[in-house]
Amino acid sequence: MNKLLSIETRNNVLQTMAKLLAQHSAEIIAINKKDCEAYTGDDISMFDRLKVNDTKVDEMIKAAKHLAFQEDPVGVERFSFKHDNGMQVYNKTASFGTVLIIYESRPDVTVEAAGIAFKSGNKILLKGGKESLQSNLKIVELWHKALKMHNASTDWVEYLQFNRTETQAFLEKPTQKVDLIVPRGGERLIAFVKQHATCPVIISGRGNNFVYVHEDADTAMALDIIVNGKSKISACNAVDKILIDENLPNRIEFVNELITKLTALNIEVLKAKNFNSDEIWYEEFLDYKILIGKVESNDKAIAKINKYSGGHSSAIITKNKDAATLFMQNVDTAAVYHNASTRFTDGGQLGLGGELAISTDKLHQRGPIGLQHLVTNKWYIHGEGQIRN
Repeated sequence: MNKLLSIETRNNVLQTMAKLLAQHSAEIIAINKKDCEAYTGDDISMFDRLKVNDTKVDEMIKAAKHLAFQEDPVGVERFSFKHDNGMQVYNKTASFGTVLIIYESRPDVTVEAAGIAFKSGNKILLKGGKESLQSNLKIVELWHKALKMHNASTDWVEYLQFNRTETQAFLEKPTQKVDLIVPRGGERLIAFVKQHATCPVIISGRGNNFVYVHEDADTAMALDIIVNGKSKISACNAVDKILIDENLPNRIEFVNELITKLTALNIEVLKAKNFNSDEIWYEEFLDYKILIGKVESNDKAIAKINKYSGGHSSAIITKNKDAATLFMQNVDTAAVYHNASTRFTDGGQLGLGGELAISTDKLHQRGPIGLQHLVTNKWYIHGEGQIRN
């Protein structure tokens, strides 16, 4: 086990990483272009996440800089207690140890998610997809350079160049200690990790997010929020399902206007009445598709979302505060919105400065997992020879 790096060293490595990313920006983009050209799949959302441009590199730089100036999440006192016998008891945050991040397509994860885990005092194991291999290896090379410049072992960030069979074998019987696994990708990847992992897994689950247009909705606002919710189809916080209250005034006109706006953006609008099976309600599209259906009431919308959604994000559009409160208290998703876009379910947007993943599990943290969440805890007890009678 690596000895915990001082907060000064961790911060210095992150600041140096930001500088190296800036210096090697053109090279990273050129290498990524080769990864993109070599991609032969037909998954448009995966290809979208694979691409690195100036904006993406700037976001990586910003993430590293931001992390360097955050408070140390390790060693934060959560609880203290003085025992009757004089012992002083503390509970403090502690790093997990070694975090394995298994991800598809996104080279920015190699900076942002790894940076959060590193700042939290963890050793990082990275297993990216073959489609982004060269991009990932270049970024890991920069991590190693930054670590060496501050006399830290390159073991702190390790890239596992495994194929699927080797990855499965490692999950089932790790050749080194792994304390936590974070899969970042589609449902097949997550199911694969859950099936084979022998240590705790944080599930960054499917999106399949819903917007409910209540009978008291501001329809102009609803149009803007729905269109924005579909502005990045590869994002897990994108909207896939629209529920429209049958009591909405001018409902037909609203639906026609919505279809016109979405169609103009090349988004295929599916109508629930055209499907015999309800399987489509479970599906996360990650595509230029959206499904529109009708519901009788707020209660029916809540029930439908709780049955079909991925537990990620949902929104109600209404001017009725009581209706919004009922919806927000009873919808079982990690993030719930009143009159706002689900696209804000993001660690940076919700004040965390970035995220390791967005968990749809309820343990140990739900929703975006930021710096302060990527820790466990530890008890510190100071005595002067006390023994228990």
